[in-house]
Order: sequence, then structure tokens, then C-alpha cells
Amino acid sequence: MTATSTLTEPGARSGVPARHVAAAVAGNALEVFDFTTYSYFALQIGRAFFPSHDPFLSELQSLAAFFIGFIGRPLGAYVFGAYADRQGRRPALMLSLALMGFGVLVLAFTPPYAAIGAAAPILVVAARLVQGFAMGGELGTATAFLIEIAPPGQRGLYGSWQSASQGLASLTSGVIGVTVSSLVSAQAMDLWGWRIPFLIGAAALPIALVMRRNFPETHSPQKQPSLEETRAQLHAYRRNIALGFFMIAGTTIPFYSLSYMTTFAQNSLHMGTTIALAATIVFGFSNFAASLIGGVLSDRIGRRPVLIWTRLVLIAIVYPAYFAVVHFPSAGMLLGVTALLAVTNFLSGSVTITVVSESVPKAIRGLASGGAYATAVAMFGGTTQFAIAWLIGTTGNKLAPALYLAAASVVAVIAYVLIPETSERFAR
Repeated sequence: MTATSTLTEPGARSGVPARHVAAAVAGNALEVFDFTTYSYFALQIGRAFFPSHDPFLSELQSLAAFFIGFIGRPLGAYVFGAYADRQGRRPALMLSLALMGFGVLVLAFTPPYAAIGAAAPILVVAARLVQGFAMGGELGTATAFLIEIAPPGQRGLYGSWQSASQGLASLTSGVIGVTVSSLVSAQAMDLWGWRIPFLIGAAALPIALVMRRNFPETHSPQKQPSLEETRAQLHAYRRNIALGFFMIAGTTIPFYSLSYMTTFAQNSLHMGTTIALAATIVFGFSNFAASLIGGVLSDRIGRRPVLIWTRLVLIAIVYPAYFAVVHFPSAGMLLGVTALLAVTNFLSGSVTITVVSESVPKAIRGLASGGAYATAVAMFGGTTQFAIAWLIGTTGNKLAPALYLAAASVVAVIAYVLIPETSERFAR
């Protein structure tokens, strides 16, 4: 098998119980729920743990702490990915979820800066590092599990549940955020209201752990590969791994750019919290629906057509879309633009995750695809919201997110053109 050949799973099943897919999706959704909730409540978290006389500086400090959570991702991906390749997917996914739960609890129960001083931001940063480490081990391994249990000809659909679960997380976070903001005063939201979504997420973690305990194992190597054998396979597939890195980099920036829409609506468009949080509901639903549609399309017409053409459309419409919402701000315009960009982005974004995992063999899938994913997300996803806030704050150009998103999508298209087709039906 060459480094550019399509990989099929000889053990693929003709029927997969829905509970196994639900278990993988539930765990990933819960973990992404916490990350997205943090970004949605960045202003409130900034005031609680990083108080400053300058609100802009407080927001940047909060987003910097958000970025710190991404630093642990590559290490988690390499540690958990290697563990999943050697010991199996199930134990790695159980451990990553347990660690994520610990980080959520620390963040949810840490007193504010006004109560314990400098210890508050230190605890928040520590929690973010633990969460990032766990998240790095989660994404690549969960995607590997999903495509390995998929029936023949449905790996695109099953793999798309990884992205769709992120949409569910965003949708749930948005619904909870809108509900809390509509029931709680602005002052109470700053004091304790923002903690409610984190506590809800923590309460759901035991359920996900029980579901994952009954996972089937999709990778039980009979012989442990030596370090030299693993290095040789990584070297053989270095081109696909590198392209996977740029594919993820080009799609993670749009994801976090659109996740930032809530803060953008409040700070730059001066909209109310409830209206801004409603954008997260639209974002989450669009993510969920478009991800599954993209997965199905990629099984029917191939991965590369879906990847390339939908991303070209996104490049063409992103600047006019942001121009419209900046110059004609309204609730309807905000929600419409969010839906349009999210659908266009996730039609290809969900397929990207599948292709990165499919383009390497099963023996190194956890390490290679997880490492490429986590490194790209750490370098570009973790800095996106900080970079956008800094660009808008220093240049005064409210269209900066559109330019940043378009540039990232150009990188993604180049990588899409160079990556081989990985669909079983359309591989050359």
C-alpha cells in the first residue's frame, strides 16, 4: 500500500447499533460544549477572572486563557493517539473524557478574582491546560473510531458525526446561553450566570462515561509495533499528514471565526446579549445539518468535489456577507449571515476531518491524524479569536474577520487539490 492509496476497513460492519455512534458523539459533544461555552461567555469570564479598567484588555486576557487551552492539544494528541494505536480506541476515549470532566469542574467552581485574587486566573489557566490535553486526545481517536465502525460506503457520513456533534454542542450551548441571559440580569450573569452552562456540562459527563464503557473495540493490534516501525509508517505517509495539517488549519479558522460571532455582535455591532447568543443557536444548527449533508454527499460523489467546490463558494461570499452585517446590522441580518457562512463552511469542514483520518493507515491513525488535527487547531484555532479581536481593536476594521477567514480558506483549497481521493467508491 502506498502513501496515497485509499484505505479500506476489511472489518467494516454491515450494521452498527446507534448507541455506539451516540456514545462517540455524546462524548465529543460534551467536550466541545465546554470549549464553545467558554468562547461564548468570554466577556463575562474576562470580568470574573481577568478584571481590568480597560474592557478591551480584559477580553484579550480572557481570550488568551482560551488559547492556553489549545497549547495542551498537540501533547494530548500524541500521547492519547499513540495509546489508542497500541492499546485500543476505547481506553483512550474513556481517559480523555474523564480528564475533560476534571477540567470542567475546576473551571465551574473556581471563585472569582475578587474573592481569591491571583489564584483565580492561575486555576483557570490550569483547568484550560488539562482540558486542552484531554481534547487533543479526543478528536483524532473519536474520528478513527467512527470511520472504523462505519458500514461500507458510509465512512463519510459516519465521520461527519464528529463535526455534527460539534454543531450539537454549539446549539446546546446557545440554547442554554439564551435561556440564562433572558432569565438572569446582566449583573447576575457576570457574577454567577455564566457558570450554569459549565455545571450542566459537568452533570452530563457521567452519562457519557457509562455509554463509552460499552464501546466495541475497533482496533486491537495483535503485535505491538516497535518505535522504528511506527516512525517508518509516519515517514511513508508524511505527505498526507502534512496536507491534513493544512486542511485542518484552513477549516479551523472559519470555525472559530464563526464561533466568535457572539462576541463580535456584542462588541463590534453593539447588539444585546440575547440576540448575539441567538447567533450561536443558528450556528450550531447549521453546523449540525450541513455536516451530515456534506458527509452523505462525499459518499455519493467523492470527497474532493465536496471539499473544493463548497470552499470556493465560501471564499466568494464571505466578504459580502460580513459587509452586509456590518453596514446593515440587525437581528435578521446577523442570523442570516451566520447561517449562510456556517452551512457553506461545514459542508466541507465535516468531510475534512474524515479525509485526514482516512488518508493514513489504521495502525498509525490515532497518532497521525490526531497529531495533525491537534497541532493545526492549537496553532490556528486557538489564536483565531484573539487575532480577530486584536485586528478589529487596533485597525478599527470590522471586516477583518472576513479577510482572515477567506485567506484560511484559500490555504484549505490548495490542500484539497493536492490530497488524494479517499472515498472507497471514487479513489483513483
